[in-house]
Amino acid sequence: MRRLPRRLAAGLFAAGLFASGAAFGLASHAQAQTQIPLRVAGNFSQNTKHVDGVERPFFAGLGAASGTPLAVNYNPLDVLGIQAADSLRLLRSGAFDVMSVQIGMVARDDPFFEGLDLIGVSTTVPELRRAVESYRAAFDERLQQRFGTRVMTLWPFGPQIIYCNAPITSVRDLRGLKVRSFTPTMSALLQHLGATPVTLQFSEVYPALQRGVASCAITSATSGNTGNWPEVTTHILPLGLSGAVQGHFMTMAAWRRFSPEQQTALTREFRRMEDAMWDIATNSNGDALSCSTGGACSEHKPFRNTLVTVNEADAALVREAVGAVILPTWRDTCNRVWAQCTQTWNGTVGAARGFTIN
Repeated sequence: MRRLPRRLAAGLFAAGLFASGAAFGLASHAQAQTQIPLRVAGNFSQNTKHVDGVERPFFAGLGAASGTPLAVNYNPLDVLGIQAADSLRLLRSGAFDVMSVQIGMVARDDPFFEGLDLIGVSTTVPELRRAVESYRAAFDERLQQRFGTRVMTLWPFGPQIIYCNAPITSVRDLRGLKVRSFTPTMSALLQHLGATPVTLQFSEVYPALQRGVASCAITSATSGNTGNWPEVTTHILPLGLSGAVQGHFMTMAAWRRFSPEQQTALTREFRRMEDAMWDIATNSNGDALSCSTGGACSEHKPFRNTLVTVNEADAALVREAVGAVILPTWRDTCNRVWAQCTQTWNGTVGAARGFTIN
């Protein structure tokens, strides 16, 4: 075989080294940029202001915003055919990495979680925010211990009010009616009022009201409007009962895929989403209620339900039920599961809201 001139052979050898080094550099860069998968089950798609306005764009841009290479697979709960009550079990099993969780619905797996938002305890957004912040650390610790999952956000839909497909003038008119409920203490209140609670997740409520499976249902003004409930209801009683606190939870297995720097960045971004959800609860419900009842309307769908005036007797009846039914029912249920339940609640939410469970 003919030998190459020495200078040409040296040049080719050097070029080969350069090419190998460049290939190694590209491989290293590609390895560093390997996308981390994140399977996300979002909120119910009918909650368009929350899902399309905040949640969906948040997850679409989370990788860029946090500087973390993510491969996010996002779908709402109802698109996936998931029952909200199964969320914690699905997270514990590893079926999803992140889920939007309706806390009142999953409280059947651990009643301690409902302590965040007991019916009648925190009926305004500022009251609820104080309660949530007081309970957050204890809530997160128990969530990690029992379900291998951590809190990324905690936020409310806003004051939960009453929609009915028959005329009502007072909360007392719920007696004898079937009313959609989604938390154990909400069911306790309805039973105290003489109503029959019907447990339904959000995606099931519209057809239930339409077909008469339920006569009334409880949700926020914003969710009711975006879910088109006033198409199948006639009266709205804006008596705030609770806040319907939600959470975005991430499994610890998914959390450990990230470096400490990435965890810090993700925590920051999830807090920004949480703040956006609190802003909706604070600022959107007034317009939603007005739109649903034939008033001034700028950001929601116009309907013409009758707006029922809240009277002091209604508010007093709910306050009376807190001490007579809600707190004792929750105390007994929670203490059977965890002996430190009442003590923890009294030192957090109870202290923040001026309640004590004996």
